[in-house]
Amino acid sequence: MLEDPRILDTPFADALSERYLVYALSTITARSLPDVRDGLKPVHRRILWGMRLLKLDPATGYKKCARIVGDVMGKYHPHGDASIYDALVRLSQSFALRYPLIDGQGNFGNIDGDNAAAMRYTEARLTIAAADLMDGLDENSVAFRETYNGEEEEPEVFPAAFPNLLANGASGIAVGMATSIPPHNVAEIADAATVLLDNPDASIDDLMQHLKGPDFPTGGVVVEPASAITQAYATGRGSFRLRARWSVEPAGNGTWVIAVTEIPYQVQKGKLIEDIAALINDKKLPILADVRDESDTAIRLVLEPRSRNVDPGVLMESLFKLTDLETRFPLNLNVLDRDHVPRVMPLKAVLQAYLDHQIEVTANRTTFRLTKIDDRLELLDGYLKAYLSIDEVIRIIREEDEPKAELIRRFGLNERQAEAILNLRLRALRRLEEIEITKEHKALTAEASKLRALLDSPQAQAKRLRDDLAKLRTRYGPETALGARRTEIGTAPVVTMIPLEAMIDREPLTVIVSAKGWIRAMKGHVDLTAPDLLKFKEGDGPAFAFHAHTTDRIVIAAATGRFYTLGADRLPGGRGFGEPVRLMIDLDGAAAIVALFVHRAGERLLLAASDGRGFVVGGDDLLAETRKGRQVMTPRAGASLKIVRPIPADDDHLGVVGENRKLLIIKLDDVPVMARGQGVALQKYRDGGVADITSFKRADGLSWAMGGSGTRTRTEADVGPWVGPRGGTGRMPPVGFPRDNKFA
Repeated sequence: MLEDPRILDTPFADALSERYLVYALSTITARSLPDVRDGLKPVHRRILWGMRLLKLDPATGYKKCARIVGDVMGKYHPHGDASIYDALVRLSQSFALRYPLIDGQGNFGNIDGDNAAAMRYTEARLTIAAADLMDGLDENSVAFRETYNGEEEEPEVFPAAFPNLLANGASGIAVGMATSIPPHNVAEIADAATVLLDNPDASIDDLMQHLKGPDFPTGGVVVEPASAITQAYATGRGSFRLRARWSVEPAGNGTWVIAVTEIPYQVQKGKLIEDIAALINDKKLPILADVRDESDTAIRLVLEPRSRNVDPGVLMESLFKLTDLETRFPLNLNVLDRDHVPRVMPLKAVLQAYLDHQIEVTANRTTFRLTKIDDRLELLDGYLKAYLSIDEVIRIIREEDEPKAELIRRFGLNERQAEAILNLRLRALRRLEEIEITKEHKALTAEASKLRALLDSPQAQAKRLRDDLAKLRTRYGPETALGARRTEIGTAPVVTMIPLEAMIDREPLTVIVSAKGWIRAMKGHVDLTAPDLLKFKEGDGPAFAFHAHTTDRIVIAAATGRFYTLGADRLPGGRGFGEPVRLMIDLDGAAAIVALFVHRAGERLLLAASDGRGFVVGGDDLLAETRKGRQVMTPRAGASLKIVRPIPADDDHLGVVGENRKLLIIKLDDVPVMARGQGVALQKYRDGGVADITSFKRADGLSWAMGGSGTRTRTEADVGPWVGPRGGTGRMPPVGFPRDNKFA
């Protein structure tokens, strides 16, 4: 049986990697990353090109978006109409683009997050910025290529007199890389580009004197330090803290409200209001009473404080921390260079690429104009020769059988000139026409001379580009409505923050946790021996019980060495059996809870694993910000976290007793203070592990509970026989030491 020649015998891994590489390169170069020269991705470029061919100039009427999407999809971009329309909508949104490239008519969405109307209802045309971006396409200023089906042509890149990459920014996720470029002010871009044009060795500091930072369409205040902004542009990577713009307004009778008039870029106003309202409903921000949306065409959110004694700065700093009134916008200048190679460029390289492209476009347009002038001069030369011997020309045309050949032979014309003379209308033989042709010939000759001088002189090209940048700055200058800077570059005010727990009413609680991990909090500090505390589900029993307050943070230590944090005010009430603590934190179902206690600021604790390794840790290093907790101790294989003990400030020694009933006393200073890790060996064992550890002040002696129903303790004043180096084995404890090997 003959094998099918279409079937290739190749290793699966090679075939998969080859095809995935093709897909990855396609995603990077033809979908997700913008070109450094015009700042556009292919879909945006094709939409604008299609609209230009439909003659949707800024001065003409609108056309249905469905017509535009259909043309673009059928001729240039063979993908889904929804993706094309989504891209078209974004190009028209004044809150998404600093300088919209499409002028939309109809519902194109809003900052609340509402979607645009269907494409059959909306209309669009190009804006002045888009016209500037494509100016020169009819003059061979850039290269063209065939469309996907070979029936049409499309530009590989736009001439881009408008610096779209920095002006409008870009974002996208490719395979293994991403791009995130904020929008900027065109006037500042033009100034920085002019500085670089005049001085190619200009430093990033020189450029940053003119380009201050991002200029978002929704305004706001960038509160990143100037040094961090400069560093971000110097490397092409960084981020910017962006805050809402707000002010305090009097509300009568000594009260006030806060009015938010600008929100961070790409934050949906509706979602932001929902988040603030959730803070109020969940009582996570007690100093805030209400939020109202009084927006019309302009944004206006009104925040009402709980009382007039609330500090406005503290309220806003709390909201900045808890909501998207403050965001971070990343800077990742990852673009395709002129060779279509993706790379992260610093600001200077991006501006230089823009200038190089403009010089190239200027040269191409000049060459195109020269070609047109030379073609016209060629015809004018033929016309002038004909006018000098007009009678002979007329005779040849009237009498010769082959007038074209005779004109070529008689006057030294080429075929194109002879054809043009034969096509002259009789009324063009007037004397006045000869004078006009002579004047046109002289003017074109002078223009051609200037254009050749421009092509031959880099200095002249730089001067032309400098003039173009000056015109660009005038058109989008800070005195114009579109060009005025919207985002303020400032610094975050220094505000003495009130901890959020201080905003919660301080009330006593009794926290109870069962052996199976059910947690509840009873109001008040009840007697820990009260019968009510012993009520648990069948088969369950007590594990932890202690007094706390609603403002406390509860720390949970798991046997895996991971620590979790819960707000005491968020614990379920004392009625019933409570709730499983594993619903509140991401605690492994197989991990036992080793300790559960109230966090005390500045407290020191000893952590010890079952194999006798341990270290001292600060209480603040145990706090976790998320449900996933914080990995503090990393026990070795086969071991687990077993002991978590607070260390009083005056204690200077540790007593360690093993399951083998060996007691070792070591200096506390010999135990390292760490934020995380495995720790060091406190005591070594041949069999078993650590049983218990306590800290004490040597001058006071080592004490332990005598057991029984009483609270009597016994103290060994002279502990010298048991003192040894850290990591020793120890010796049998004093007479009377508890048989369970526990200090308490």
